[in-house]
Amino acid sequence: MRLRLALVSALLVTGLASHEARAQVSDNVVKIGVLNDQTGLYADLGGPGSVVAAKMAVEDFGGTVLGRPIEVISGDHQNKSDVGAAIAREWFDVGKVDMAIGFDHSAVALAVSALGAEKNRIVIGGAIGSTAFTGKSCTPTAASWIYDSYALTTSLAKAVVAEGRDSWFFLTVDYTFGHSLEADATAAVKAAGGKVLGSVRHPLNTADFSSYLLQAQASGAKVVAFANGGGDMVNATKQANEFGLAKDQSIVSLLVFISDVHSMQLQAAQGLKFVTAFYWDRNEETRVWSKRFFERFNRMPTMPQAAVYSAITHYLGAIVAAGTDEARAVMAKMRERPVNDFYVKGGKLREDGRLVHDMYLAQVKTPAESRGPWDYYKILATIPGDQAFRSLAEGGCPLVR
Repeated sequence: MRLRLALVSALLVTGLASHEARAQVSDNVVKIGVLNDQTGLYADLGGPGSVVAAKMAVEDFGGTVLGRPIEVISGDHQNKSDVGAAIAREWFDVGKVDMAIGFDHSAVALAVSALGAEKNRIVIGGAIGSTAFTGKSCTPTAASWIYDSYALTTSLAKAVVAEGRDSWFFLTVDYTFGHSLEADATAAVKAAGGKVLGSVRHPLNTADFSSYLLQAQASGAKVVAFANGGGDMVNATKQANEFGLAKDQSIVSLLVFISDVHSMQLQAAQGLKFVTAFYWDRNEETRVWSKRFFERFNRMPTMPQAAVYSAITHYLGAIVAAGTDEARAVMAKMRERPVNDFYVKGGKLREDGRLVHDMYLAQVKTPAESRGPWDYYKILATIPGDQAFRSLAEGGCPLVR
């Protein structure tokens, strides 16, 4: 009898020890770093609001995971890839950050993704336009949670060309994101039977678009497409209206955030068609979460801010499922488990790091159509995820067998 009790006790101890060995959290804390533009032209679309969303996700999860506290820190990369990489390196080496998220800048995201693979840390991109992030530059520990230039441009270009607006001219921000937007939009326009008459590139954070808009006007193109975002898109749109471009040419923005529309106001933004991953007023679930966010931040959430909450919640759930915060084990669980929340339903994280989910073709309301502040979008159509994003085989990710 004593021998049997001793054996049972030994098995219980062994089982507990085995469970403790499996449930491991490095440094006894799960640390998440939100790295983005906190003060510049992209701050409205992510910035401090993404930090608020991250903290909401942690609080809603209960503040701990596997019995260990969860900590959120933030950094400002100033839209410079070297600054972003330096912050991330310090976070990974000294600060023991387990996951970096946000970026909202393709060049910064690509630099941090490579560093994350080297250091075995998870890197989740938010507003990342470059298709290289989940293509030729994909890594085992990186994911892209919102869109890429293919998803933003393909359905939009098809819809606009079908309306008879079949000649295009691009005004493009001159870095990885803008180049990727223009390339994918060009391919989509040509595939739909349209033609591209030319393009011009401008530096990031441009104040005066007059010379670029004059070139667009002189092209005679039916569509002037802005392949930029944030403050650049807002300034370009305002100045295009002042130039009177919209009288003879259609203005199309390849990337629109609700913060942009709020900044421009409906009089300037009305009629813009675009593709988005999220709108706060799409259904009851999005409204409930967004109103909670508004109570904290006094603004309705953009798609990057909503995505930060979604990605962190999914990441923390994967830690529980894996029993560890080790990056590759967690990524495996993130791929296994579907993403189901107010932001995404039935989302699937692919082998190349792309979160595949529905996108939405939207249009900015007229002032007469709007019921008040933040009532800005009409959802025209749902684009299923398998149509919105390029196929796994087309991406060129070396991880895909």
